[in-house]
Amino acid sequence: MSPRLPRLPRRLATSAGALGTVLAAVALLLPHPAGAQGADVRRAVESLGVTPLRFDPPEPEHHRVSGVDVFYLEDATVPLVNVIAYLKGGYARFPRELYGAGMALPALLRYGGTEALAPDSVDKALEFYALQTSFGGGGESVYSSLNTLSVHLDVALRLWSSMLRTPGFDAGEVEVWRGRELDAVRRRPDDPGRLAFTEFNRLLYGDHPVGWEMAAEDLTPERVSPERLRDLHRRIVCRDNLVLGITGDVRWSRARALVAEILADWPPCAQELPPSPAPSIRDEGGVFVIPRPLEQSVLVLAHPTDVHLGEVDYFPAQIGNSILGGGGFSSRLLARVRTEEGYAYSAASLWTMPRKYQGLVGAITRTRPENAAPALELILSILEDVRREPPSREEVAVAVDRIANGFVFNFETAAQIVSRRISFRVQELPDDWLEQYLEGIQGVSPQAVRDVFRHHLRPGDMTVLIVGDPERMDMEALSAIGPVTLLEVERSSPEAS
Repeated sequence: MSPRLPRLPRRLATSAGALGTVLAAVALLLPHPAGAQGADVRRAVESLGVTPLRFDPPEPEHHRVSGVDVFYLEDATVPLVNVIAYLKGGYARFPRELYGAGMALPALLRYGGTEALAPDSVDKALEFYALQTSFGGGGESVYSSLNTLSVHLDVALRLWSSMLRTPGFDAGEVEVWRGRELDAVRRRPDDPGRLAFTEFNRLLYGDHPVGWEMAAEDLTPERVSPERLRDLHRRIVCRDNLVLGITGDVRWSRARALVAEILADWPPCAQELPPSPAPSIRDEGGVFVIPRPLEQSVLVLAHPTDVHLGEVDYFPAQIGNSILGGGGFSSRLLARVRTEEGYAYSAASLWTMPRKYQGLVGAITRTRPENAAPALELILSILEDVRREPPSREEVAVAVDRIANGFVFNFETAAQIVSRRISFRVQELPDDWLEQYLEGIQGVSPQAVRDVFRHHLRPGDMTVLIVGDPERMDMEALSAIGPVTLLEVERSSPEAS
């Protein structure tokens, strides 16, 4: 009989003492016999020892097959198999003229057919065998997944592999994708939320992949063509860039044979991927306003920071961000901006912490144009407060418990466990990163949170972007925060809308 994946705990106990307190409270509610016998019962209940719960998720096996890293974890709970492919390489590794093709690649791997099958034939095969696939990508990677019944694994894996390895890039499907993106480009200026983040990234990152947004010139037939896609595909979808994960109701002996079969015709990469360009992020204060006659203005503010994933400051920064605005209704921004002042329905902080490059720390909210200046002033004052005084122990405890108790939900399935192990491998994190992460979070003190805010948060240097109606804003108050610049972004045509 195949071994089954152990059932994971739904919650982590933050301390044995906390559970002991609960037991003592329960003892007060129990009906007690009178006299000495009742006292004995009470003492017995209160003295019960509580062993702290342990969180020991299953450990995936690591293998090398045909020079490719493969992470494997068997789970015979249901007769399904999940296969995950991660490919290093995305649009951020290549010049701007390949941006359109880089963005199109994942979608066309799915919908562009294969060299042997037309797009509709691929759709029919996926439907016939009840296969679920996903294809996606980002600046640094392309990834895909397959979910299939165990009985169909052989044919499913071969079909999915051909979609990745020998795509057809059907010209008609390429044109369909290109047309949809052109329409999205025309509509983007009419979406205030998307417009705010698009222009904010452009302000901070300039001509860097993080700041790129699709434009009509990225979508010309020459830049998004089957030939351009095939050229980019050869540079990304090759053996040296590939990491695989396999989970589910399949023995390793069978999985290994199938992986070796599909990798047999995957060539090594002809050349190494270009390095990712390091961003040069704008780091000076200022207020930028994109005029729009809206009832709700969008506010985004941030500046660069040097807190990186895996470093010492990473853990107090995580807790600090939760206390500031990432912890929902218990966070300071939401309590002050929404509950106390009524300026906005929501307000949140952001703190990105990439592995190698600078991230951003800041906040976002939406409010009426008349409240844009006072809401911004309030947010900046809250940022100053967290720099001056450490949070209370209760605030830190709530943030730690929220993160620690939610930690196990990242490991409810074997596929989640293997996906995270692949992610840690490609980010060059240590194999025991999960243990380091949980210990680091649980070891954060109020003073450490204050220190990380003091060293990395500079409210006076925020770049602020507001999409809203300047005629209804207090422009004098905004000018006191930083020099105000009006940005003109062309609206879409009536035909596009």
